[in-house]
Amino acid sequence: MARLFRVDQTDGRTRRIVGTYGYMAPEYAMHGQFSVKSDVFSFGVLILEIISGQKNTSFFQSEHVDNLNSYAWRHWENGTTFELIDPAMKERYSSSEIIRCINIGLLCVQEDVAKRPTMVAVVHMLNTDSVALPLPSTPAFFVNRVQSISRSTADSINEVSMTGLYPR
Repeated sequence: MARLFRVDQTDGRTRRIVGTYGYMAPEYAMHGQFSVKSDVFSFGVLILEIISGQKNTSFFQSEHVDNLNSYAWRHWENGTTFELIDPAMKERYSSSEIIRCINIGLLCVQEDVAKRPTMVAVVHMLNTDSVALPLPSTPAFFVNRVQSISRSTADSINEVSMTGLYPR
């Protein structure tokens, strides 16, 4: 998210919400509230995308899973974390490092802003194996609902005609 903060500013609010659903922190997408932890959420989604080899947007049409966050969370909770890993990465990773990265990714996408680490903490966690990681709590699952609401209100209900908008 490209927002400039004043030197002493750590959060703010906007009415003009821009970005890609699925990567935006829930508090920003729903209420326009942003903070230094908004980008942490997006970074967590990217970590999970890299590990799983799947785009976050590939889950929007799935009937079984809301989004990549919930997919990763279900594997984490069920103890099937290795099923989350991209098959192309098999045999090319350290088990402890990949579990650590999944843990960090899930910490970054927690719904509660206060529970998300700062980027400084994330970098420290990624660079130091000796730091014990906290267990993540439930990530934000709202993305698919927001996406489907915006899609249903924008789409025409009348199947006979459809207007396409083109830029000038």
